[in-house]
Amino acid sequence: MNDGSNISPCALIVMGVSGSGKSTVASRLAERLGWTFEDGDRFHPASNVAKMSAGHPLNDEDRWPWLQAIADEIGRVCDSGGHVVIACSALKRTYRDVLMRGRNDVRFVFLDGNRALIAERMAARKDHFMPPGLLDSQFKTLERPQADERAITVSIDTPVETIVNNIVAQMTGEARTRRP
Repeated sequence: MNDGSNISPCALIVMGVSGSGKSTVASRLAERLGWTFEDGDRFHPASNVAKMSAGHPLNDEDRWPWLQAIADEIGRVCDSGGHVVIACSALKRTYRDVLMRGRNDVRFVFLDGNRALIAERMAARKDHFMPPGLLDSQFKTLERPQADERAITVSIDTPVETIVNNIVAQMTGEARTRRP
């Protein structure tokens, strides 16, 4: 059975709770790889943005159309031979399953950080629709990726360039170990 471990990804989904640096890391990673960057937030329907802006967490029913829209974009890019890095919270395994749609050429990059550091970063952000008050609901919802999901996990307590270097090193290290 092919578990996808020898398949080069056409899509990387940079995941984590709000404030973990998904958009920043994903855009820099895309730049480094020469891939397209997409911010998953742009796929939210206006009703989701309004709900979060009002301080209300999304529920699964709110998230399904959003996740499907991102999965559609992944399919479009990958099926046309392109490559994309997408910033998307992907907090639950069921959400990640929707995003993958059974593909073995999609990988997750989990930005791992503690609540105190992320709360500090959120407090410093300006003009973002996700209020810091929803951070607890993000951590409550988060299901850390399991080993069988083959996620690349990186700590966010270093500068962005170091985080990107760590991601690329893990990707290239995996490629090196797969060669005959």
